[in-house]
Amino acid sequence: MRVLGIESSCDETGVAVYDTQLGGGAGLRAQAVYSQIALHAEYGGVVPELASRDHVRKLLPLIRQTLDEAGLAMADIDGVAYTAGPGLVGALLVGAGVARALAWALEVPAIGVHHMEGHLLAPLIEDDAPKPPFVALLVSGGHTQLVAVEAIGRYRLLGETLDDAAGEAFDKTAKLMGLPYPGGPQLAKLAETGVPGRFKFSRPMTDRPGLDFSFSGLKTQVLLAWRDCDQSAQTMADIARGFEDAVVDTLAIKCARALDAAGTDTLIVAGGVGANKRLREKLIAMCATRGGRACFPRPALCTDNGAMIAFAGALRLAAGQHDDAVIRAVPRWDMATLLAV
Repeated sequence: MRVLGIESSCDETGVAVYDTQLGGGAGLRAQAVYSQIALHAEYGGVVPELASRDHVRKLLPLIRQTLDEAGLAMADIDGVAYTAGPGLVGALLVGAGVARALAWALEVPAIGVHHMEGHLLAPLIEDDAPKPPFVALLVSGGHTQLVAVEAIGRYRLLGETLDDAAGEAFDKTAKLMGLPYPGGPQLAKLAETGVPGRFKFSRPMTDRPGLDFSFSGLKTQVLLAWRDCDQSAQTMADIARGFEDAVVDTLAIKCARALDAAGTDTLIVAGGVGANKRLREKLIAMCATRGGRACFPRPALCTDNGAMIAFAGALRLAAGQHDDAVIRAVPRWDMATLLAV
């Protein structure tokens, strides 16, 4: 089954083709992502109406480009998957409308995919992917969650952020230090030249039991340190390193607790922050000491992309699940309500 995946939940237009007959990494026939960073940089954040309009302009050309790269014609598609939520409702409607129209014209099934399930399953696209049960750390945009995965579609929330997510904390901390939009990747790059230990920030909520997160106080600590320092380039790098170390340590401590709670030593990590080099190194080492493993998607599949949607949709379509002709856009959607595969 060859499935066309469409992602349009926020400020990336993503398209991919996944072929279930090939499987693993080979199953990803082609993918393309168009980022709207330049469009939104002027405003310092995503403008929903502009995002929706840009998806309208870019989606169909991106579909044609992806099919050409896969060596396929539109008629070769056996199913269509699209992000139905959560996300910006206008942006979701663009992808959902195009997907439903293509499925109707091709007379093939279509299915709306949960955006966070797409991220959760992205590591399983790679070769030698783990099988459930395992724990998933989802660190994407406004989400920081620990999820016990008993089977595909059977998810149990173990902990989540009570305020700022890790990715939001990266972006907001970068902004208060004057780094350009989007700040998170800029802050991580700056931290590479920082002196470890010069600035020591707390590891929020690790001094008490539980698996929830909170990063808003950490952001405030950085703000106070930034205001009271000389604000030189090296000091900025040192603060960035101290902040990154605090986030990475916090995530690692909570992941270890989650593995204990779930009774497994296999961890998968997905979402934009999952591309962070220091986080990967820390979690790989932590799981190795337990005799387990930490699994990540390739960095290109950490941010929003069509490949994760095509793959998640392919699993559900192959299991006989599909939607009716209604165009679905669900800005808020609890992953616990999904059906098992």
